[in-house]
Amino acid sequence: MRLTNKGVEKMKAFGVTNSKLASFTEFNKESENPSGRDLLVKIQGISINPVDIATRKRITEDLTEPKILGYDGYGTVEKIGSEVKNFEIGDRVFFAGDYSRAGSYQEFEVIDERIVSHAPKGASIEKSVAMPLVTLTASELLYEKLNINPGVDNRSKTILIINGAGGVGSIATQLAHLAGLKVIATASTQEKVQWVKDLGADLVVNHHHDLVKQVNDLGIKQVDYILGLSDNDPHWQEIVSLIKPFGTFATVTNLRNSQIGDLKQKSVNFSWEWMFTKAMYKLDSMSTQGAYLEKLADGLDSGMIKSTVTKVFHGFNLENIKRATELVEAGHMMGKVVILN
Repeated sequence: MRLTNKGVEKMKAFGVTNSKLASFTEFNKESENPSGRDLLVKIQGISINPVDIATRKRITEDLTEPKILGYDGYGTVEKIGSEVKNFEIGDRVFFAGDYSRAGSYQEFEVIDERIVSHAPKGASIEKSVAMPLVTLTASELLYEKLNINPGVDNRSKTILIINGAGGVGSIATQLAHLAGLKVIATASTQEKVQWVKDLGADLVVNHHHDLVKQVNDLGIKQVDYILGLSDNDPHWQEIVSLIKPFGTFATVTNLRNSQIGDLKQKSVNFSWEWMFTKAMYKLDSMSTQGAYLEKLADGLDSGMIKSTVTKVFHGFNLENIKRATELVEAGHMMGKVVILN
């Protein structure tokens, strides 16, 4: 952060002005002061998520002011608002952010303390910052949308996780395994098959081939839960066939050609998951996200949760943001990409 000759604090930020990757630009902006329950966090690490790319691609006209993306952050609390209860200046924190505010592609970010957690004490920055958004998404999917109680015996329940080796799938596989479910994850290469097995998948099937036949060949006719973590349309009839009557299907992606009505005869429960809903609408339940992240921090420190970071860029600059984004945008990533300041 720098003072201009007029005494205004300026900081470096990165943003996009249209839907193209080439529109990423570095610019200076005035720093915000936190108020209420907000924290001002000096960013030390970020990770790249598909939502960053989807948000950029939805820009339909050139912006006069760059839009700051980034929905995973790790850093140190520099200032606090007057109503902050849980953090002090100097605390190390991590979080997934608020879609209605500027993201983490900047030197300093203002964020509501209720969706923030103290960072892990022992896990590295790169291992930590890879995890908030995907863990919050997976936690809300499993515990709130599928209504899975990890404190009871779930060994009779089976879950199919489509795209088990992706960012959300990699943590959903771990959480489902820890909850005691029989986990079937999809993966398409030997490397990814081994990855999901190491994360706790009991069985693995290939989403490039007939899922119904593969699952049936494993001796399983239908499953209690399905998570759709990639394009649902190519798998829709497989999902309809494999879900049990009164089962639950939840997804993070859109349904373009698939018809929810196809699930009616089985009385299947259906849920959308969008991790940003609580913060965007300032719901009282947004504090659950800080609580989920505190559990994540403990899990990373104890080794119960494995970080899914697979690629790290050193240097918080325009070139690395573009390079990291290209990797995620290609759609073949296993795990997460991180940039350290």
